[in-house]
Amino acid sequence: MAKPIEPPALRAKLLVKGKVQGVGYRAYATRVASERGLGGGVRNLDDGRVELEVEGPKDQILILIDDLKIGPPASRVAAVEVEWSPATERFSDFRIWY
Repeated sequence: MAKPIEPPALRAKLLVKGKVQGVGYRAYATRVASERGLGGGVRNLDDGRVELEVEGPKDQILILIDDLKIGPPASRVAAVEVEWSPATERFSDFRIWY
């Protein structure tokens, strides 16, 4: 029996703007990315944004982006910027980076 064809993995660098620090946003992003089976990480930036690097199937990354636009209850997401590139396959899980 032939193995099912898996969609190619992609990498996305995401920059989230708005009230996204000090509201549990990184924990939220880690949970929803892990639920989608995505690899990568999330960190706060000094300018108040949150940055994610994520790898996996494009359809799962797109669903993650929709989730990130909602965010946890205390957050207020103004925008999510996306930069696509080929996957590096260097991530085995998703975690918070400090």
